[in-house]
Amino acid sequence: MTWTVRPGVAAAMAALILSAAGCGADNASTATDANTPAEPVIDPGDGGDYQPDLDPANFVGVVDNPYLSFKPGMRWVYEGESEGEAERTEVVVTTERRDIQGISATVVRDTVSAAGRVAEDTYDWYAQDKDGNVWYLGEDTTAYKEDGTTSKEGSWEYGVDGALPGIVMPANPTVGDSYRQEYYQGHAEDVAEVVKVGETKKIDIGEYTAVVVTEDWNPLDPEIIENKYFAPGVGLIFAEHTAGPAESEELVAFPPGP
Repeated sequence: MTWTVRPGVAAAMAALILSAAGCGADNASTATDANTPAEPVIDPGDGGDYQPDLDPANFVGVVDNPYLSFKPGMRWVYEGESEGEAERTEVVVTTERRDIQGISATVVRDTVSAAGRVAEDTYDWYAQDKDGNVWYLGEDTTAYKEDGTTSKEGSWEYGVDGALPGIVMPANPTVGDSYRQEYYQGHAEDVAEVVKVGETKKIDIGEYTAVVVTEDWNPLDPEIIENKYFAPGVGLIFAEHTAGPAESEELVAFPPGP
């Protein structure tokens, strides 16, 4: 991973990166026409040559980044709207661990409900390096359709079928930081950029300061741009589409954790 940010961050990440011919020039293709690249909204700065090589010895056993902490027992509840339908999302940090390429990952369960039924149930895998960057190592997701069928689309795991990990929260978020959050070509290609720091954000359950705001984009859904707000000691508190279909979610409950 190459960072388009300050030298200190780039240096901290350099030990995790191997230069290799990787993703190819057509990685930003749309889902509907693989031959028509989407105009990049966010440039992760790797020139399409993305091949992180993670050393398990460089990882710690906890995820305690102030802006994205996952300690067993922590729980968040969000409410919002997607495709015109009310949704409720519950995120719980489990006590489970998963070994992924020698890295012991924290397992976080994310359950989305709509119209009184579970619409999606996902197990996400996260790990933190010694510098404090939080890495996303994959997910096992199941979507439950109204006709009774299920789909595993979007599931991926670092090291399987060419899937690569990404960073979901830098150790020291700074405006201009841009990074890949995941890379499984044609299935999971989220990228993000830190666009604001030190913000104040008020939601129904309270007002938060020192908030970090990211802009998220996926070349597989190029018409959608999403802003996410992260508060220290809490994590994600609010998210909304700033382009594409109207969609948002807001933290409504964050019970004190362990």
